[in-house]
Amino acid sequence: MSYFGTKRADKYGLYNQGATCYLDCVLQVLHMTEDFRAAVERYTRENPETEHIDRQLDTLFDTLKGQTGNTYEVTGKLRIDRVNEQQDAAEYFEKILRLTSSTASEVFHGQLTHTTTCSSCRTEIANSEAFWHLPISLVDSGCEVYSVEAGIKHHFRSSTLTGANQMYCDRCDKKRDATVGCVMQHCPEVLMLLLKRFMFDYSSWMNVKNNCPVDIPCTLQILKGEQNQDYELYAIVDHVGSLKNGHYSARIKDDKGWCNFNDSWVTLLQPLFEDDNFMTKKKCPRCCGWRGCRRS
Repeated sequence: MSYFGTKRADKYGLYNQGATCYLDCVLQVLHMTEDFRAAVERYTRENPETEHIDRQLDTLFDTLKGQTGNTYEVTGKLRIDRVNEQQDAAEYFEKILRLTSSTASEVFHGQLTHTTTCSSCRTEIANSEAFWHLPISLVDSGCEVYSVEAGIKHHFRSSTLTGANQMYCDRCDKKRDATVGCVMQHCPEVLMLLLKRFMFDYSSWMNVKNNCPVDIPCTLQILKGEQNQDYELYAIVDHVGSLKNGHYSARIKDDKGWCNFNDSWVTLLQPLFEDDNFMTKKKCPRCCGWRGCRRS
């Protein structure tokens, strides 16, 4: 049985070339990120002969103003030859940003600092790394419903290395207990979280998917030094099915509300939220996969 939502007349989807739903979702999120779209348009206008993927993105974004778009130029630039094979959306999110001009990709750019402190002499070693997304593991949730807020707190929680995990300290010239931590040195303008649902199962010797429901807050706070950086949820890329046989779609918010971007079909999602604070993503056996769906 098929279910159809109300179509958004002012929004257009992307044609699926075979199994390119993973790419369609990423491109729709990038298109709906206003600062990124503006940066791509500005850079392309100033550099019309650029080799960056901004040129292909700008052409596609311009098409989406008035009609359904195709992704042939983008898949060509990304060298995607096997369009009938599903790939990972997060992987191609990064691939696109690596090919994008720095002025546009800067929208998603953040920086983490990892610190290791010797518990004896207090010597601190700090290493910084740039990121375009934060990977949040669902493995250790231990709950029926996984909390994104709890996952963020766990990601930035300090831990102690003891026993067999002790760190060798150059200053002490021996192994010592140590405290390791992670702080946000630079908060990105737009924060992308990667919920790591796929993991390697050593009992079956294969990748398996964690299908636990997830509580996603409408707003999220990230601690930067002594201050909080607030983020508002505006897009979700969701995967249903298995690693080899699944489908991606995206839920994206604009000034008129939430929409479901499912390849070439764009529909309204009302209501998406059960209350003002949280959205619980739970399987709807009949429809779109959301517990808040009126048909669940």
